[in-house]
Amino acid sequence: MGDAVKVVAIVGSYRKGGMVDQVVDAVLAGAAAAGAQVEKVYLLDTHVEFCTNCRLCTQTPGGARGICPVADEMARLLDLVEGCQGVVLASPTNFGAVTALTKRFVERLVCYAYWPWGTPAPKVRSREKPRRAVLVAASAAPGFMARLFTPVVKTLRQSAELLGASCMGTIFVGLSAREERQCAGRRVLAKARLLGEKLATGR
Repeated sequence: MGDAVKVVAIVGSYRKGGMVDQVVDAVLAGAAAAGAQVEKVYLLDTHVEFCTNCRLCTQTPGGARGICPVADEMARLLDLVEGCQGVVLASPTNFGAVTALTKRFVERLVCYAYWPWGTPAPKVRSREKPRRAVLVAASAAPGFMARLFTPVVKTLRQSAELLGASCMGTIFVGLSAREERQCAGRRVLAKARLLGEKLATGR
């Protein structure tokens, strides 16, 4: 029997136990029930510095990510993702976009691009998609409006692709700020568990 599938969730919420966190927990519960080994990382508790745009990580050719000179926990976090088969990327909507925590993580993903000085635009180092992704987001606005008028899902999807993952599904919870301690609905949690199972099994 082979090693268990590994699923890692990267959570860019400021509120533990909030709407996004509840949905992520349901995704991970579904994955665990399907036999996966799961882990959740809060960007709030992880030392990730801002990208300084020095582009040192983009200068060396090759399929592997470039080396960032910033001394923090980003390399450990990316090693964790590269060692998994499933990834969950999650962020609430703040001021019409992903949270600053999430954006700081996303900007550091430039290490997956090759962009030597003198070239007009970066190129993705690898088009391979060895892992699967589920995206989780929430907004105070109705879900269909938030998906239509904010770049949140696009940002999470692009990040998943840079991390070598193809998206298996998205959960965007709308009207998520009607109460201070709002609970996710049963239908949302059921969908999340189902996507977690698919993340673990690939089916």
